[in-house]
Amino acid sequence: MEEFLDRSRHFILQVQHAEESERAVQNREENWHHVTSRRRKRRTHVPPMQIEVTAMLQKQQHWRSMCKGLVLGTVLTSFMLLLYSYVIPPLQVSMMEIPIPYSCSSYPAQARVPGVANSTHSPPGQGCLPKLDIMFMKTHKTASSTILNILFRFGEKHRLKFAFPNGRNDFYYPSYFERSQVQDYQPGMCFNIICNHMRFHYQEVRKLLPADTIFLTVLRDPAYLFESSFHYFGRIIPLTWKLQGEDKLAEFLRDPWHYYDPNGFNAHYLQNLLFFDLGYDNNMNANSPLVDQYIQEIDQHFHLVMLLEYFDESLVLLKDLLCWELEDILYFKLNARKDSTVSKMTGELYEKATYWNLIDAKLYRYFNTTFWRKVEAYGWERMARDVAELHRENEKMKSICIDGGRPVDANAIQESSMQPWQPLGQKSILGYNLKKKINKKHRKLCRKMLTPEIQYLTDLGVNLWITKLWSHVREFLKW
Repeated sequence: MEEFLDRSRHFILQVQHAEESERAVQNREENWHHVTSRRRKRRTHVPPMQIEVTAMLQKQQHWRSMCKGLVLGTVLTSFMLLLYSYVIPPLQVSMMEIPIPYSCSSYPAQARVPGVANSTHSPPGQGCLPKLDIMFMKTHKTASSTILNILFRFGEKHRLKFAFPNGRNDFYYPSYFERSQVQDYQPGMCFNIICNHMRFHYQEVRKLLPADTIFLTVLRDPAYLFESSFHYFGRIIPLTWKLQGEDKLAEFLRDPWHYYDPNGFNAHYLQNLLFFDLGYDNNMNANSPLVDQYIQEIDQHFHLVMLLEYFDESLVLLKDLLCWELEDILYFKLNARKDSTVSKMTGELYEKATYWNLIDAKLYRYFNTTFWRKVEAYGWERMARDVAELHRENEKMKSICIDGGRPVDANAIQESSMQPWQPLGQKSILGYNLKKKINKKHRKLCRKMLTPEIQYLTDLGVNLWITKLWSHVREFLKW
């Protein structure tokens, strides 16, 4: 809480500084109008300089409105967090560790239904039992919301116990994960699945989950991840506000250190975001031997590191590792952006973005190699066959569930329960309309596959009062 309030105060000071500058401009504007009004009495000619200054001052109106709104929103949110900290007593976690059972499934292991197909990880000729204990490290801008939907559906299907955040849809990111952030947590409690956004802390996560837990995460080509993060989070990163021109991404990459400050509010979204999410220092020297050491640590902690660029192949490997059924990994692409909001990544910009995110590039390069080793072990022909089958089933579900068979702009979404969370001040994330007539067999599955993250968390009984408060503030300020 203290860290959040410190960051909020730092953010408010930045905005207040901007407001003071703008008030000075406003005073000059009033003086200018006073002088020019007297001059108009003497002559009707309007100097070109006056026209330019007037145009410039009009542009300031947008900034004044945004700054005032940001200050109000931050103050309101900080006040509610402070109030909450007084109303709810702090969690008293005993220093004595209570052992977690080997497995905490909701029904005995011997009663679990074997998977239909053999897994690569099972003895030949024997069926395998579906894995129920899963830790998914949800990274940013990597199609992780789509994977989250898969895990939510699987957990509901098998009546599994989720470790959910308390009050919001993430574990107080960008702070490191702590067990006390879990809703209704008590020492010794056992969970099957943890999958919401966090800044990874292996030892803390490990103490929540059984020994047989499978650890998963997903990566993305750092240049394209940077482009996506830059546009999605840009309005909550003060470091980007002074960027000029239509192509702010290109301007930033022209001279990143002219704009970037490692200690700036939300600066972590601008460099090596994957490394930061996974719990490491995203500003360290990319050539330090510690980078390779930390990458090895990540490899030791995670059983499977998926790749966005090979999403279907990743899901096939996931299905095999967890001994799931094909139905368990069916998906619709959630939280996709409109094409018009995606910057054109030229070869030069790609190289600049990759170099700027060099630690993430090393991370991605390492796990790209391990990924294809796993595909080779799975079998090239078998992989091609299973990917084709997954694609066919996904297309079949599209024709059954989605009105028009494709995503639509936010303004065209008919149900509020299907509205995805939008970035600040934009409506760039696409969503879906559910078909009006769906056969009874698929009706429930269709709705769950299309339900956005916030709404699904609410359906699962998660307390999202902070997230909802922020949503109301945004509606009030028309963000």
